[in-house]
Formats: sequence, structure tokens, C-alpha cells
Amino acid sequence: MHRYLPMTLIAALTLSACQPPSVPEVSAPQRPAFTLTTDEAYDFSVVEPYADDHQAVYDYIDAHEFDHVAAIQRWLRQPSVSAQNDGVLEMAELLRGDLESIGFQEAELVPTDGHPGVWGYYDAGVEKTLVVYLMYDVQPVNPEDWQSPPFDAEIVDHKLGKVIMARGATNQKGPERAFLNALESIIAVDGKLPVNIMVAAEGEEELGSPHYHQVIDAYYDRLKTADGVLFPFNSQVPDGTINMILGVKGILYFEMTATGGDWGGPSKAEIHGSYKAIVDSPVWRLVKALSVLTSPDGNTILVPGYYDGIRPPTEEESQLINAGLEQMDDAHLQEILSVSRWVDDKTGADAVIELLYQPTLNIDGIWGGYTEEGVKTILPHTASAKVDSRLPPGLDPDEALAKIRAFLDASGFTDIEIRKLGGYPASQTSVDDPAVQAALSVVFKYANDVAVKPRVAGSAPFYQFTERLGLPLVPTGMGFGTGAHAPNEVMLIKPAEDVPVAGLAQIEKAYVDFIYALSE
Repeated sequence: MHRYLPMTLIAALTLSACQPPSVPEVSAPQRPAFTLTTDEAYDFSVVEPYADDHQAVYDYIDAHEFDHVAAIQRWLRQPSVSAQNDGVLEMAELLRGDLESIGFQEAELVPTDGHPGVWGYYDAGVEKTLVVYLMYDVQPVNPEDWQSPPFDAEIVDHKLGKVIMARGATNQKGPERAFLNALESIIAVDGKLPVNIMVAAEGEEELGSPHYHQVIDAYYDRLKTADGVLFPFNSQVPDGTINMILGVKGILYFEMTATGGDWGGPSKAEIHGSYKAIVDSPVWRLVKALSVLTSPDGNTILVPGYYDGIRPPTEEESQLINAGLEQMDDAHLQEILSVSRWVDDKTGADAVIELLYQPTLNIDGIWGGYTEEGVKTILPHTASAKVDSRLPPGLDPDEALAKIRAFLDASGFTDIEIRKLGGYPASQTSVDDPAVQAALSVVFKYANDVAVKPRVAGSAPFYQFTERLGLPLVPTGMGFGTGAHAPNEVMLIKPAEDVPVAGLAQIEKAYVDFIYALSE
């Protein structure tokens, strides 16, 4: 019948039929802008360096350095890849046995709905009690990417000196076993420790600590009586500067899956790729669902309300950031990461503020269909992606996930399955807490260049202590390591002559001082 209508009317009707219904315009979310509250820097000159000397213990450490290196290698040669359940139970038992050998009166595995925790208690019969948080699991490896096999834990040459190369060398088995070496040394010389020690270890940190709360639950009442928490940590950079951190971001980790069904796409198995002409693709469905969550460059989260509630910089945090800016070297860090620029070309304080106060939405991996060598023309029936979101203080992981779910539903992606794999909120301890000040006193005994960060952009389940138990937590320690979550992970054992970084013996001596300083 169109042949009886004027062509302009036909065009108008056609154009009108193709137009979607009008939708009220809603402004897209914008990344919030944060500024520091002051130009003043935290005054670390008020911290008196730790003055006590424990020479007999230091001498013992020097005399047993070979044995202490071997103890670290023994830990690193035991795989404990939590994501693949490779050697996890064996590593848990190794840790439990070591605590028993050191002299812990209680040393036991803690059942959870996942990998077991490990509990240890050393009763020194004194007033002060220190909790030590340990993680005994490590990230997966691709052995072909390593210069030395990742579970051989060999001593190899490095530009900084002699290092142990292994998965877990610096994250986190190396510094943790070095700390236990220090405890052994104190007991060997002085007969007992100057503080009671509670060890609360987990084997699922690299999974997002989904069951660590069960370890805390089992000893909750006893843990609440402690005075503080220590997390052994390699905190030096190659120029000798010590980077002390006081907190972490929270994390939400989840998996998104698109599968064929009533909406379209094959629902039971892959089909011939030629059917794409008339069949929807779950892989494209997943890609489109992911794409609505952020701006086209992937840097701004478009989920309504996702930025709501972020706590802006406090006066203390602003002073700490200002005090550490002179140690911030954007170019050097970019070189280490093989990155050419930061988002929006921010540098200095602007880059630090973005790193510490912005939430993220990151695709860790995405897969579906055929990805092997050669050709296989199929239309897959399912596709999945793993996604993590780092959450600054003020954001709750469950609320964040609920907002993502609601936004996907409102955007027409009700069929996309979301499975939460882990998550917990941020954690932070004040620099003025006595436990932190005690740790700082030891730091200033060994180094003048110290940067104290209110938190790092990474995550750990420290909220179990700071929020649930109300305890200050200090991640601290001397020494250098690099390659966490990457090939060729190392911990420096013996620095070259001109490298101003602690070797293993000095790392352990500093832990001895930490223990005594925290006991006062």
C-alpha cells in the first residue's frame, strides 16, 4: 500500500518505527574527586628509635643463618596453591608442626568449610599478647614463565644480591618463616618469649578469605583479649626506604556467566558457528553485559550509586600522604610494572589519591568457546568472566554486588548469572596507635627513609581484627621482595655490597626488636 503514499511520508513513518521509545536522560555516574585536607606532613621526628640491644639473640641469628635459609626453603618447596588445592593440607600441617617444634603449647588445624586454618598459642605467662596473622597459601604458577622452577626455591643471582626465587618467596611465606626464625632464636637464647603469641593462619587468602571468619569464630573470645596484631611483611624498596602500611582496601570478587536459554543462544552445548546468522551468542551477551558496567575506557564505573559512601581523606591520612610524597616515583613504578602511563596521566599526589580512594572494577579473566591452536568454528553455549572490585573505606562488598545485580537487571541482563566468590570490607589502623608507634621505633632504628601509607590498594582480611575484634594491626618488617602474583617471585637473602636493604639476618634481628618493643 506504500506505493500510494508520498515518499516523504513513507520515510517519516519508517524513521518513526525505527526509533526506540523515549527514555528520560539520566546523567552517567562520574568518578568522585578527592583532595587532601592539609598541606602539612606527619612529623616522624617525634618517634624515638628503639634503643634496646639484644646482642646475644643477634649473634645466635648470625650463627644459624644457613639453617634459617633452609627453613624458608622448606616452606617454599611445599606447594600450597589454594585455587587448585595443590599441597594445601600438607602446608597447613607443615606450619602446625613448626609451631609445635618452636614451643607453642597449642598447635592445631582449624576445620573450615574450605581449606583449614592453623591455630597456635605460645603462653609466656606475661601480660601482653600479640596476635600474628599468617597466610600459608600462594598463587597458581605457569612454570614455563619462570627462570628457576617455582617450587625449587633455589638461591639465584639478582642485581640486588642473592635471592630465593619461588612462589611465595615474598608473598608471604618468606617473611613469615623469617619471623618464626626470630621467635626460635629468642627462645633459644632467653628461654622464652617476652609476649604471649596467638597465631591465626589461613590457607585461603589468595581466594579472598571466604572462610577465614570461621577461624576467628573458633577463638573469638581469646583473640579479643590480645593487645595487637602483627603481619610479617617485606617492606623495603631497593633504595632502602621502608614502606609501612596501616591498612588495605576491601574486595569483592565474583564470576559472571552467560548461558544460552529462553533469551536465545544454544543452551546445552556448542553448535556450528554458521548458525550465528539466526542464533544469539552467549559470548557476545557476556561481553555486552560487562560493557555496560563501565565507561568505554573501562575507568569509570557506571553502576548507579557505586561511588556513594566513600570516606574522603582524613587529616591523619592527608598528613601521611604528604609525608610520603617525596618517596613517590611514578616513572620508576611504571617501569617496574611495564606501564607507560597512569589513567588520565595523573602523577604525584593526584595518582596516590586515585589509587587509595577510588573503587575499581577489573576483569581478571574471561573465557568461552575454543581458544586452542588452529581453527574450530563454533557458537559456544556459555561464557564466563571473573571480576574483582577493590573497595576503599566506606563501601561494603555485599552492597556493591547488590548494586551491580540491580543495574544488570535494569539494563536487560537478568539472565546473566552472578556468583560471589569472596569479599570483605577495608581495614585501617591509626598511626598514633601504641602498637604502630612501637613498630615505627624499630623501623627508625634501622632506617631513616620511611614512608607510612594509610593503606595500600591491595586487599587482605584485616577487618577481622580491626573491625570485628577492635585490635590494631601492623603489617611490618624489613627486607625486600618482588614478583608477587607474577613469575620469578623473589626475596632478597644477602644484599650486594652497595645495596642498602636488609638481608635475612637483619630482617630477623628487626623482628626480634619488634617483639620486644611490642612487649613494653
